[in-house]
Amino acid sequence: MALARRELAQRTGEPTAPSVPTPSFGGEVRQLRKARRMTLKHLSEASGVSLSHLSAIERNASKPSLDVIEAIAAALSITPDWFFARRSGAGPMERAYVVRAHERRNLNALYAQNEQELGYRDSLLSSSIGGGFYMGIAHYEPGAERIDETMMSFEGEQHGVLIEGELELRLGEETITLRAGDSYSHDARIPHHGRNRSNKPAVLVWAVSPVVIPMDVVRDPD
Repeated sequence: MALARRELAQRTGEPTAPSVPTPSFGGEVRQLRKARRMTLKHLSEASGVSLSHLSAIERNASKPSLDVIEAIAAALSITPDWFFARRSGAGPMERAYVVRAHERRNLNALYAQNEQELGYRDSLLSSSIGGGFYMGIAHYEPGAERIDETMMSFEGEQHGVLIEGELELRLGEETITLRAGDSYSHDARIPHHGRNRSNKPAVLVWAVSPVVIPMDVVRDPD
């Protein structure tokens, strides 16, 4: 824990490669809070950090202590590491907006479900979860499927293209087989679920709008 705190302290200082706050700690907090559908008031109550301090942090008008960073991370159901991208690059634009394959963020950490529970390993392709949508890549091992077989649905839209293998897409009452090169888009309110029942890995590139990553937190929108 002491080592993790020392590393975190280094990352809250002046931005240097390869660990660069992107776009800033406050900006990352705001992005994740909104993705969690939490208001500032709800985050304040969950973290124990005052509303005025949180507001200042999100506006980058206040530099938080390590204890405050850890409290905010815990309230958002994530580790402090999420807020600091590990990106290499020659210049600030490259470090801020280009995601190398080995530097992708682990989305399973946001879902609080590991690969075995969820049925796939999800990574973030976008440079952040800000903006109107975000992209990811899901890896399904042979025979992988969600343990609880829950069908997902939410306000928004979902798009995807299967770039490797074969995937079974459950969409409403239908079961559809996708093969490499096939793509889809649908209203995300339609219950949906994907699983790999083949004996080969499957890889899906997807995009979701708007950016919503709910958890067992207050889900009231701003």
